[in-house]
Amino acid sequence: MKSSSTKSLFLAALVLPMFLQPNPAGACSRILWDNQLGTYVARSEDWFEDAPTNLWALPRGAERIGAVADNPYSWTSKYGSVIVSMYDHIAMSGMNERGLAAHMLWLEDTKVAPRNPKVPAISISQWLQWYLDSFGTVDEAVAATRNPPFQIRMGVDDHGNTGLVHIAIEDASGDSAIFEILEGSIVIHHDRRYTVMTNEPTFDKQLALLKQYAEFGGDKPLPGTLSASDRFVRGAFYAKNLPQPKSERDAVAALLSVIRNVGFPFGMPSQERRGSHTEASEAVSFTIFRLILNLDRRIVFFDRVFSPTVFWVQLDKLNLDKGAPVLKLVTAGNDLALDATAKFQPAKMFDFVPGTEKTLGGPRS
Repeated sequence: MKSSSTKSLFLAALVLPMFLQPNPAGACSRILWDNQLGTYVARSEDWFEDAPTNLWALPRGAERIGAVADNPYSWTSKYGSVIVSMYDHIAMSGMNERGLAAHMLWLEDTKVAPRNPKVPAISISQWLQWYLDSFGTVDEAVAATRNPPFQIRMGVDDHGNTGLVHIAIEDASGDSAIFEILEGSIVIHHDRRYTVMTNEPTFDKQLALLKQYAEFGGDKPLPGTLSASDRFVRGAFYAKNLPQPKSERDAVAALLSVIRNVGFPFGMPSQERRGSHTEASEAVSFTIFRLILNLDRRIVFFDRVFSPTVFWVQLDKLNLDKGAPVLKLVTAGNDLALDATAKFQPAKMFDFVPGTEKTLGGPRS
């Protein structure tokens, strides 16, 4: 149990699983809350349709290979994990059996280095999974990221959408780090005191932005628009003022109240939420699910907007041993409630979006 003096707030941050559909500018929010009961993280997903979203239980000891055509990097998963996929082609969020969690976030400024064929490579769609497979703490992940054993290559889907992302990670101690690929180099921000982040602009500029608002050193009132920066400030403000929970129920309810506050209601118009190329991309995005992760007890609470109840999954009750089967829990059309851990079913592991050396461009948010 952690002292209330360690309460710190992390993050309303936006994530875009851009790899798989024609550029509906999807954005999400993430909040990390280190309180007297433990470390919790919330994440929501906004999208233009009720996208296929599934949970996967991935055992340790799995052999992975970089989804690139030339000199792929290979590794073996040291830790088992539960991840959330959309369209079963990318791990968007997840937590491993050590309580390390990771989340993929949209960042327009992402730019990988030119390809060096002598260095092994992975697709950017696999970057998050490498962290969950390989590390138990943020410190370990940061140390490895300072000298990564691979190059990261951009992923481009059949519609030309590119994988412009950065990654946020946290562990059960409340530590956190953000990784951005800017001008070909990985920039690392590592400090548990970093409390807010969004998709745009880069993290250093987001920290400067927050200082303009009341309770963070400035005098501007709490903003209320749907812009990424405004959602970021609101999430930071409300999470900073959360009362200490007395029970798990209190903690989950409190964090859900904040993550809902920075979500998108159905039909909420916003130009930044629209695409520009297809009929599908003209649809207005809305929040389709929310996650609450208890990093100490390794529990995933899942709040699917199209279902009437919250359900949860306990990593410690899943077989994540080497050689165990990959398991999948389908959420769409499956009104799950209470503890759904036993409802996972064996499944074939999905394929990650491959990396490419094509000239990047195509639609963006």
